[in-house]
Amino acid sequence: MSPNAFATLFFAAILLTTLARLALMRRQIRHVRERRGTVPEPFAETISLESHRKAADYTASRMGLGMLDVVVGTLFVLALTLGGGLQAIHAGLGAWLEPGTIPHGVALLAALGVLGWAVDLPFALWRTFVIEKRFGFNRMTPRLFLADLAREGLLAAVIGLPVLAAVLWLMGAMGERWWLWVWLFWIGFNLLALFVWPTFIAPLFNKFTPLADEALKARVERLLERCGFRAKGLYVMDGSRRSAHGNAYFTGFGAAKRIVFFDTLLEKLNADEVEAVLAHELGHFHHRHVWKRLAVSAAMSLAMLWLLGWLMQQGWFFAGLGAPAGGTAVALALFALVLPVFAFPLAPVMSHWSRVHEFEADAYAAHHTRADDLVSALVKLYRDNAATLTPDPLYSRIFDSHPPAVLRVARLREQGQ
Repeated sequence: MSPNAFATLFFAAILLTTLARLALMRRQIRHVRERRGTVPEPFAETISLESHRKAADYTASRMGLGMLDVVVGTLFVLALTLGGGLQAIHAGLGAWLEPGTIPHGVALLAALGVLGWAVDLPFALWRTFVIEKRFGFNRMTPRLFLADLAREGLLAAVIGLPVLAAVLWLMGAMGERWWLWVWLFWIGFNLLALFVWPTFIAPLFNKFTPLADEALKARVERLLERCGFRAKGLYVMDGSRRSAHGNAYFTGFGAAKRIVFFDTLLEKLNADEVEAVLAHELGHFHHRHVWKRLAVSAAMSLAMLWLLGWLMQQGWFFAGLGAPAGGTAVALALFALVLPVFAFPLAPVMSHWSRVHEFEADAYAAHHTRADDLVSALVKLYRDNAATLTPDPLYSRIFDSHPPAVLRVARLREQGQ
């Protein structure tokens, strides 16, 4: 393939992908707004028209910002690739660091990370301090926002830079099969992160305290015993410091697994509903969804690294994307920039798989707790988190990791009967 042909192919792909995403997002906004005035029948008695309208407006606001984010992101990628931005950064850093060395490569990738952060920062600020505040969700102060940025930057430097250096060293030192060694290193790093994150990293951002409600704790422990599940501890996280949204999740790996409840979740749900939500999360472990996703992710990362290894030997890959100088760091940067464009067709496949997992976890919860309790919990979460009850079907099939509210509640009610 010639460089011009690949450049044309990439430009056509990013243009079509961007237009498709914008059209789907616009379709979502229109669909939600058209149904703003009527609460869907399954929720007519539990969610007020005012809450339904709030959810529609919240969805439209976030989607509108998302459309602008897509456009800016596309222009950013085009500027770095076909516009020659990456090559210019490569040449600029060459004045201080020798091109082709690990320090130069790490600096190049770090510079791209900082540029990407700078492009995303205005959207994060608007999302947090305008949209989330307008709809009553934001509890983040400017001081806490800046503190989070500082902590994230420090972690990126302390952890991210050595990881990049290790990857670049492996790419240069391990011969033609470097991609296999990088893959093994990446898998090991991610497994290590599963152990390290809950104990050392997460507490840097939030406070975790043991669940103090003895009655709820005893109830949760009985559920864990019925389901044959072990957890290292039950914790409450101060999610209310940043947002009014509620959630619960598992973290950790093996014997280090923890169950974490947002304090906002415990404020909104009663004990029956908390137990049902936890049973849903246990359903993911019972069906080994986490392991299945890790396996698929590992297989896909191996395939992607092999593909990168092949592309690094093709001159048209570099020249077609505006970076004829080549090199391992440049190849890694280009691949990270263009992969989301060509991987877009996988989005509906992965979303469908995730929704299947959610249905399976719901069925598990309905078996071990009352389905009506999970329905009641979901209704409260939909209402309090301003989640739309009327997503566009096509948009939902492509992007949504969870089933639409109407379908999910209907299936749970069938299982309850």
